[in-house]
Amino acid sequence: MKIHYGTALAAVALVAVHILFRMTQKFSDSLQYQNVIANYHFLPYALMLEVVLVLLSIHGFNGLRVILLELKQGVGYERAINYGSIAAMVALVAYGSRTILMAGMGMS
Repeated sequence: MKIHYGTALAAVALVAVHILFRMTQKFSDSLQYQNVIANYHFLPYALMLEVVLVLLSIHGFNGLRVILLELKQGVGYERAINYGSIAAMVALVAYGSRTILMAGMGMS
């Protein structure tokens, strides 16, 4: 459960930084395509987005795993839920990382 609390606290802090970064411009300006792509070209911000992606994925899939484990018990079921949660988390992080990398390198 400590990993759940740790990821929550870290995610709240980094999402607060993300929101503060967004407040440097008018909201409508920050959503323009050029500004969004410029964010991905700014390496520290892109790395922060990657960390937020990983933290929220771990937090979310761990929470879902705990809920699903409370529904039913059994060694095979628990193993399937654990491995399924890890696989889904890895897939989500891989797809999100792909998006961050493509935007950062100028690919559409």
